[in-house]
Amino acid sequence: MIEKMKFLNLTGPKSQIDRVAELYLSKYPIHLENALSQLHTVKNLRPITEENPYEEDLRRAKELMKFFPEEKPGRKPSSVTEEQAAGLIRSINESLASLDGQKNELNRQLEDLTASLTLISPLKGLNYDIAQILNFRCIKFRFGRMPKDYFRKLEPIVYNTTDTILYQCGEDDAYVFLVYFIPKPLADKIDAVYASMHFEELSIPKDFSGTPEEISKDLEEKINSVKASIQAVEKQTKDVLASHRESLTDACCKLEQYSQNFDIRKYAASNNWDGSTFFILCGWMGERDALALKQELEGEKDLVLIIEENHENVLSKPPTKLKNPALFKPFEMYVGMYGLPDYHEIDPTILIGLTYSFLFGFMFGDVGQGLLLLIGGYLLYRTKKMDLAAIVSCCGFFSTIFGFLFGSVFGFEDILDAVWMRPGQAMTTLPFIGRLNTVFVITVAIGMGIILMTMILNMVNSLRVHDTEKTWFDTNGCAGLVFYLALAVTVVLFMAGKPLPASAIMAVMFGVPLLLLFFKEPLSAVVEKKAAHLEGGKGMFVVQGFFELFEVMLSYFSNTVSFVRVGAFAVSHAAMMEVVLMLAGYESGNTNWLVVVFGNLFVCGMEGLIVGIQVLRLEYYELFSRFYRGTGRPFEAYGKCSSH
Repeated sequence: MIEKMKFLNLTGPKSQIDRVAELYLSKYPIHLENALSQLHTVKNLRPITEENPYEEDLRRAKELMKFFPEEKPGRKPSSVTEEQAAGLIRSINESLASLDGQKNELNRQLEDLTASLTLISPLKGLNYDIAQILNFRCIKFRFGRMPKDYFRKLEPIVYNTTDTILYQCGEDDAYVFLVYFIPKPLADKIDAVYASMHFEELSIPKDFSGTPEEISKDLEEKINSVKASIQAVEKQTKDVLASHRESLTDACCKLEQYSQNFDIRKYAASNNWDGSTFFILCGWMGERDALALKQELEGEKDLVLIIEENHENVLSKPPTKLKNPALFKPFEMYVGMYGLPDYHEIDPTILIGLTYSFLFGFMFGDVGQGLLLLIGGYLLYRTKKMDLAAIVSCCGFFSTIFGFLFGSVFGFEDILDAVWMRPGQAMTTLPFIGRLNTVFVITVAIGMGIILMTMILNMVNSLRVHDTEKTWFDTNGCAGLVFYLALAVTVVLFMAGKPLPASAIMAVMFGVPLLLLFFKEPLSAVVEKKAAHLEGGKGMFVVQGFFELFEVMLSYFSNTVSFVRVGAFAVSHAAMMEVVLMLAGYESGNTNWLVVVFGNLFVCGMEGLIVGIQVLRLEYYELFSRFYRGTGRPFEAYGKCSSH
């Protein structure tokens, strides 16, 4: 069901806007609209542009709350005032300022040490004191790296000359790390040779002392020491925050509430009258809340609340706020996946809850497995609050009922007598067709009933929005309903062995609805008193109408036959459990109960998933597509403390 909405205009002195937001609008959920866009005909309206004074303190509070990611959102604000909340945040920030400075300095040291270790580690193969090399005066040296392919080309050149000494220090997947020595007078010439081989020089700090291996070990020790210091500083920070955790959480939520209340100005407009400045707020509210708010504001002399009764006088479309019984509320998830219903549309939540559970139970009828789904889904919903778990539990309930009707308990069909029939054994003889599984006949009949019901729902929805064509002349409108109902009655009469009345209905009732479907566009124009426009001319209209009518006839047939899958899964479920019992040796009297258990779990999981998807497919394509539009916009209540 969709909660009835009222459009409100709330006006008062601009100085009281924060009090109104905190005292009233945070108490009664309201979907705010931009007042300037709603009241564009009112003169001298201006937006309220003021900088939010709580924004900076709230940003700091949220940064501090990152230390407590497990803190649940939506905490109710305490009685702490805005001044106390802001003062607490600033006090904690001041206490943490020195610790933050220490941490930043330690992080800088860690970056420098890590960079030095990255630089020296590839040179560990050089077993010589780096400091002594750095003090060479008459011999030039270069530390660096070279791609492996170019190093192989360089080696013969180096070993065939006495002008340079090359020492390979190490390598990785792409580079060889090396140091080479050259006489000072030949430095430029030999450097050019190495440069031509893509040699990249590495700048070694002059304060390095010892071999690369010793330097690396020293750097690693320093890095570990700095990391330990960082952890110690972080622990001190957490200890400081932990001592204020309760008050910090309250302060963060309070600041968020104040910030949201202040931001209500983004939706408000202001106006000057008689030397005073007034605010104007507009929005949608549930009827019950709107009446309660109006009664509560009766004691406010400076505040004026106007409730607009006629929605046609409002520019914005009412938002949709679903209000269904707790049993059907989880099915709102499926409705939302397709699209939220428009405010003037029928809410299909209860319909999908009943039909989805019923069809699932029909396709998956088993007492034992149904109870597993019922109990398992219920427990999971109670612990995890998962909507899907609640849906599974409802489906399990109907599976249990159909399990009694089919006489099946964990696949065993000799424990209970079938109250209704055995899906794999019940057969029916039909005229013109012969023997057919009774389940298929029943599911087709159920499908035809569902299709007729959705046509009626489509007419109701179309009448609400004054859509003449979809109400009377559409495939799923009155013309389609008469045609399909006549078709259903004709089929039933033929199957019942009464061809004469069936032929009479076919002759009388088929022609008129088809003509209405064919001429739906010009007929709609006549009813709405508009000029008929035949795009492409009369010839194109006839050709297009003929093929559309053919498509309609084909869709009626395919949509009806689509419900055969319901019976097919009911039969296949019984067949799969027969296979499980056969593999377990049940018929031979030597039952392997382990196979029975795992076979039931496998069928329950795999087939349950497939059936759930198939039923959802039927809901969307055979039900929703006929009457449901799903063009609504959600009701978004303003002013809730939602996150830290």
